[in-house]
Amino acid sequence: MEMSSGERFARAIAAKDGPALHAVLSANVDFRALTPGRFWEADTAAEVVDNVMLGHWFEPSDRIDGIEQIESDVVVDTERVGQTGIEWLRVVCSGFRPIGTAE
Repeated sequence: MEMSSGERFARAIAAKDGPALHAVLSANVDFRALTPGRFWEADTAAEVVDNVMLGHWFEPSDRIDGIEQIESDVVVDTERVGQTGIEWLRVVCSGFRPIGTAE
């Protein structure tokens, strides 16, 4: 079974694989994200990958040990991804959550 674009995107982030992220995103992507303390906007895959995700969100020293779960579903027409890659992307992140700190 072929991986969905969402799963390819998540696995590329976990691997900090810039070329794979570029491959799954459309060259002209409408990107908006909300993280603690900041709203992010970008209009190209290069901005998303190089300036946001791999440029700010993850440091070269950050280690991602694995992906616990990937779920995808269709909500009206939002799962549709054409040949050119993900063209519209919204991300909401609660921030870094280290393992072992929950009470």
